Amino acid sequence: MTSATPLSERALILAPLGRDSQIALMILNEAGFGGVVCSHLGRLCEELEHGAGVLVVSSEALVGPDMETLFQHIEQQPAWSDLPIVLLTHHGGPEHNPVARIGAQLGNVTFLERPFHPVTLVSLVTTALRGRRRQYEARDRLIDLSNSELRLQNTLETLELQVEERTAQLRHNEEALRQSQKMEAVGQLTGGIAHDFNNMLTGIIGSLELLRRRLARGRTEDLDSLIDLGVTSANRAAGLTHRLLAFSRRQSLDSKAVQMNTLVLSMGELLQRSLNESIRLDMQLDDQLWIAEADPNQLESALLNLVLNARDAMPDGGKLVVQTFNQYLDTGFTDAYTNLEPGDYVVLSVQDSGCGMPEAVINRAFDPFFTTKPIGQGTGLGLSMIYGFSKQSRGHVTIDSEVGKGTTVNLYLPRFVGEEIHEPSAVAQQAPYAQDGETVLIVEDDPAVRVLVCAVLSELGYAFVEAGDANGAMPILQSSQRIDLLISDVGLPGMNGRQLAEIGRQIRPDLKVLFITGYAEHAAVRGGFLDPGMQMITKPFTFDLLTAKVREMIKV
Repeated sequence: MTSATPLSERALILAPLGRDSQIALMILNEAGFGGVVCSHLGRLCEELEHGAGVLVVSSEALVGPDMETLFQHIEQQPAWSDLPIVLLTHHGGPEHNPVARIGAQLGNVTFLERPFHPVTLVSLVTTALRGRRRQYEARDRLIDLSNSELRLQNTLETLELQVEERTAQLRHNEEALRQSQKMEAVGQLTGGIAHDFNNMLTGIIGSLELLRRRLARGRTEDLDSLIDLGVTSANRAAGLTHRLLAFSRRQSLDSKAVQMNTLVLSMGELLQRSLNESIRLDMQLDDQLWIAEADPNQLESALLNLVLNARDAMPDGGKLVVQTFNQYLDTGFTDAYTNLEPGDYVVLSVQDSGCGMPEAVINRAFDPFFTTKPIGQGTGLGLSMIYGFSKQSRGHVTIDSEVGKGTTVNLYLPRFVGEEIHEPSAVAQQAPYAQDGETVLIVEDDPAVRVLVCAVLSELGYAFVEAGDANGAMPILQSSQRIDLLISDVGLPGMNGRQLAEIGRQIRPDLKVLFITGYAEHAAVRGGFLDPGMQMITKPFTFDLLTAKVREMIKV
């Protein structure tokens, strides 16, 4: 090998018979190529580890255990490498030489039949080394590309760090903005909600205080008016709480099949009384209306709120249209809104001919506590309650308004699918008094509520046992104590009421359960919360409703 030939371009020669190796080396040296003669196949494999441009190998040398080493070396070449081999064969060509056929396993092989002409050998080696140089160039380009990718990766990791830092800063700014917005909402809350609550609390506290004073003096006349005043104020406060829960979509809904036309007509007198004489009410109800799926009580509240808003928008009188109709919503409509599926919907529409709303007001109409009315005349929860109710009911609500021409609000509720279930109508007329020593287990963490429930059931002849939480109730459930009904608050400390009922039914499989709740996020929709033999009423509730439910459930 000449000193100027790099290891990567040298020719490795293996031709052990006669003087083939020396002749081949001499021919290549005279042509300006460097080479190394290897005495056996193992030596050839060792030299390959240091680099080679081409192999010149005779077919008779490709025998013995070192063949596997050669094959492994060729198979393990990097992707850019395809080592050229000039295979010296006997007269007759490779097809007549069984050993030469092994060349197929060597990959990039050129066959040269002996005796060969020196010009032919030089030509084949020249071509092989030219191709080998192109492989090395490809390798160098790959190395350059890899280095470029590494530099790019490093650059991207700088950039990513900057993005993370900027993102963290943005999140900090967003959190500061949200806190600011929360404080603004709290300010609006104290301006409207607190004003109304204070008025209601004044009615409740004042009527109770007057009752106490009159009873202390032995005066029992005209107590009913004071009681009515306190109850009315308390009911107004309960209604305001329900609107807050409706906005947050955390109220307890009792969705069922609703004949919307029947519901609207039943409210006709109330709606008419709520309007000024200068406003004409026009009901346009579709006589082919589908059955809707919704909580009827919340639907009544939504309709009343929409009518009152429409009335306030027409201080000088006008026309109010309450309309019902069927509508199919396709994906072109529903895709623009989250949690709204294409399908059949029943629409309740309230349209007024009043002052209308500018675009800026429409954009904020569903925001909590937003109102255009003076402090004390509106809480800003009417439309937001309707929005929360519609979303919690898997429906939708839209506003279409133009200044000076009026406003139309459309409430979309899903069409009821399935068989309509008719609830028994005589529940409230059943005698609420206990029979045969019927016993109720009452689990409630609020002492005042627990005392009141116990007192009411006691007056009706029910035996009762009570507990302040699930831990106190467990020994009672595990005992031989008779229990005809479990009444439990959902939001108990520690183990909640639903978990208590589940364990209670493992102990007493036929246990009936009546849940009472003021707020329960996971009980938002009864269909996914109540098993057979379970019912739920929402605080605040009337004791007539409580005793009717107790009687209904124990009797079944």
